[in-house]
Amino acid sequence: MRSVVCLTLALCGLAFFAPVKQVRAQDNSAAPVKLDYAAMNKLGWKLCCQAWTFRDLTLFETIDNLKKLGIKYIELYPGQRLSPENSMAFDHNAPENIVDEVIAKLKADGITPINYGVVGLGPNEADDRKVFDFAKKLKLQTIVSEPDPSAIAQEMPIINKLCNEYKINVAIHDHPKPDYYWNPETVLQTIKGCSNRIGACADTGHWYRSGLNPLDCLKELKGHIISLHFKDLNADKNDVPWGTGECDDAGMLQWLKDQHFHGVFSIEYERTSGQELYNNVQQCCEWFSKECEKLSKER
Repeated sequence: MRSVVCLTLALCGLAFFAPVKQVRAQDNSAAPVKLDYAAMNKLGWKLCCQAWTFRDLTLFETIDNLKKLGIKYIELYPGQRLSPENSMAFDHNAPENIVDEVIAKLKADGITPINYGVVGLGPNEADDRKVFDFAKKLKLQTIVSEPDPSAIAQEMPIINKLCNEYKINVAIHDHPKPDYYWNPETVLQTIKGCSNRIGACADTGHWYRSGLNPLDCLKELKGHIISLHFKDLNADKNDVPWGTGECDDAGMLQWLKDQHFHGVFSIEYERTSGQELYNNVQQCCEWFSKECEKLSKER
């Protein structure tokens, strides 16, 4: 999921008025999915959903779906339509009253906003500060970004300054090759000399799409992982429910547990729609919950 795609979605609002087949939260009458949050808390892990997963829905409908799925945390993305009644694109440029409306909706449904991205950050401090102010108002933990690679020397000191000032993290996200941040080496070079508030948003599926071994990439970023866009892919490099593909999801969780990693695992599903997508996300949640239950019992 690219921030440039989000911008395109925002600019092409008319496309959103086309009928979609995506499942509506009110169509799911089953009781909320029960997940083992005690096990997750023991491990220091938070199960989150990147709202891009339900990008054919509005943000409010996405929040309704997360409530049904038993997911307590959301990673917002710039450009999602606000609600069925208001098709404006929600991002860090939204008026204060709209941000307040989102905060009220999240609180009513028991969903905590924790991350925001992928959003651009550049060498203009005023523009970057607008993103941090938005994150502060929403009480976010982390801004997920791919800083402008053409101005890293100028912008990283600014980002570092803002992270420390606002006490908010920035996690650098990797898209597949030939994206600038496609490999861990580039991320490590970019964050060199920065505070611990700047690290990696490890997109495990995109590493696999780039021909890399996701577990090896995690090991390379040891000590610098802030959050994950956790995925599983099949041999054709398409998203599948966690634990059913080629990415060794169980092995990655075991390694992260052994390293005493505490952080956010965001579901970001790149394919399927409607009830099939909802069911796939539910399978990811249930698999993760069961793995956490097992791992939390290990000495």
